[in-house]
Amino acid sequence: MQSTPRPEAVTVLGAGLAGALLSLFLAQRGYPVDVYEMRPDMRNADISAGRSINLALSTRGTHALRQAGLYEEIMALTLPMQGRMIHPLDGALQLQRYGQKESEVIYSVSRGELNSRLLTRAEQHPNVRLFFNQRTTGMSFETRTLFLTDEQTGRAWSFSPAVVLAADGAGSAIRKAMMSQVGFAGTQDFLVHGYKELTIPPAADGSFRLDPTALHIWPRRTYMLIALPNLDGSFTCTLFLPYQGPESFESLTTETAVQTFFEAQFPDAVPLLPDLLTDFFTNPTGPLGTIRCAPWHVGGQSLLIGDAAHAIVPFFGQGMNCAFEDCTVLDACLETHPGDWKKVFATFEAERKKNTDAIAHMALDNYLEMRDRVADPAFLLRRKAGLALERLLPDTFIPMYSMVSFHRIPYAEALRRGNIQEEILVALCEGRTRLEEIDWTKAETLVLTTLSPSTSPN
Repeated sequence: MQSTPRPEAVTVLGAGLAGALLSLFLAQRGYPVDVYEMRPDMRNADISAGRSINLALSTRGTHALRQAGLYEEIMALTLPMQGRMIHPLDGALQLQRYGQKESEVIYSVSRGELNSRLLTRAEQHPNVRLFFNQRTTGMSFETRTLFLTDEQTGRAWSFSPAVVLAADGAGSAIRKAMMSQVGFAGTQDFLVHGYKELTIPPAADGSFRLDPTALHIWPRRTYMLIALPNLDGSFTCTLFLPYQGPESFESLTTETAVQTFFEAQFPDAVPLLPDLLTDFFTNPTGPLGTIRCAPWHVGGQSLLIGDAAHAIVPFFGQGMNCAFEDCTVLDACLETHPGDWKKVFATFEAERKKNTDAIAHMALDNYLEMRDRVADPAFLLRRKAGLALERLLPDTFIPMYSMVSFHRIPYAEALRRGNIQEEILVALCEGRTRLEEIDWTKAETLVLTTLSPSTSPN
């Protein structure tokens, strides 16, 4: 239904993960918040349609949940994953732990269940109103007018909001409206790969059919299959595959072709996928892309946040975590500059832009690592050497994955330090095949002369 807008309210566009959490942060600061979402209420309608891609919750995301008072409730929905379980063609499984401490795990969580809980908590706050089936179609910054269409009635309507926070995703209507502003620049870079969701159901007794303490990866160089556990004993699988080529979505057009491809490339997964052919031909093929743009705001009128500002590919498991960190940074800006939206927006963008550019770069690079390098002996030796250096110099040498997933070191700083550390590892491991062959005195000297101890929060 169409709402009666509150002139004093903060308008949040999008009731996805970022928009729902953001509305809570705003409400807890005393702001009245109206949230407009183009889709039906997901708590009453099945709208996933094979596009969930299970989420990996890590430190930046859990920090935001703590800040919002949601940590215990949301963590009850998660399953800890201690590392990557690699499934090579020969079937010899290998677990690659994410970190060294027992606490260094990431958490598998259902996107739909998480989003539903966030919406319910937002709806329970007296400052928040949620309105569904309201599609944003544009905004005039000159007249400060927001345009929407009621998806149920088809009725177009508009109003003049005090301030707009656009958490309306990678296809953001507000970002598209900003394109008409002088000085706005933006790019959308899509991979030549897409993704397809599949399902491994639980065993007959409800138990897991794979180790539920790991993120499972079938790396095959130019493509891969992954699987994340769910609380009900199932696994959500995602096939990442080129759109075109000899082994691609373009080539898999018949049941025979799909069955033959999976039996050849993922033989141990086939018995676990009883609905492979139905899932493959029913679920859509989704795109994978990176969005970069600037500026993110128009004066004190509107701000892009989350995927609307900086959508990234999912291969570092940071899309949600990055968006949740956006919420904590914006909340801090509101504390420093209460009510001064222009200053809040400018400060937020100055803080976040360099960091979201950095995680976009790392996410793309991690795709190469997940599908290809995890099976490369030289990469594995460098990784082992990195963990050994972390044990030796824990405050100074922190592997990039750990900096991103287990610390809240700013993404840009993690990228800078990670590049230096990779150079050190390449120099130490060149021509060597075992850790025992590395000169650890040289290693310590290299680290201490090129890196200073990290002072960023854990």
